[in-house]
Amino acid sequence: MIYPNIRPLLLTICNISFQVIVWRRPLQDISKVQSGYDRWSPVYDTDGNPMQALEGPIVRRALGPVKGLSALDLGCGTGRHSLRLSNDGANVTALDFSDGMLEEARNKPGAESINFISHDLRERLPFSDRSFDLVVSGLVLEHLEDISTFFAEIFRVIKPGGRAVISAMHPSMFLRGSQARFTDPESGELVRPGSIDHKLSEIIMATVNANLRLDAIEEHSPDMEFVSHHGMRDTSIDWPMLVVLQASRGD
Repeated sequence: MIYPNIRPLLLTICNISFQVIVWRRPLQDISKVQSGYDRWSPVYDTDGNPMQALEGPIVRRALGPVKGLSALDLGCGTGRHSLRLSNDGANVTALDFSDGMLEEARNKPGAESINFISHDLRERLPFSDRSFDLVVSGLVLEHLEDISTFFAEIFRVIKPGGRAVISAMHPSMFLRGSQARFTDPESGELVRPGSIDHKLSEIIMATVNANLRLDAIEEHSPDMEFVSHHGMRDTSIDWPMLVVLQASRGD
């Protein structure tokens, strides 16, 4: 039996304990993430990653016309978004902290027109305020502990009226035990560089608290045809896999 005057106190204690359990995360070993992507880089474009296959067309559609725009690609990887932006007429600067990924990107046709820079996205971006018309970041958030600072930096470097398109693995994927991973072609080892399961509410609030205007948020799931084509399990059908945010600086 719980006496009435004790119940509120117990509920308060339970709530506090629950919050600590939910929100406390182990510190991320960033060197593991970096070395993981260095190892992934030789096969990143060819290992049939379904997340990239789903994300690519959706992000390109969200970016819209880019000719003549100054564009910044945060976490560019092997340059899939950077090269597309450049081919469509944008003036592109692209950042990544993996030397392996950057090497792959720089060796692709058309890469000579892109300014590739080695940079850790946990640090302040090496640009002055209001430098870019457009920012894109593809599948990066799960590798950043402090996404609030990341979105604040996006706001800082976007020009008034500028836009940002951010994609991320949907948080529900973590409920299935999914995270960034690949098989090392040399050792056969299954490598998980390291992922953080940011809640959807965290991502939205990080955007809003950075003073960015949230213009659209989309959640995407694979259909039967996509699942079959990429050799995924049938249980993946209609399971949220990707979230894409469109934001802008309205001042």
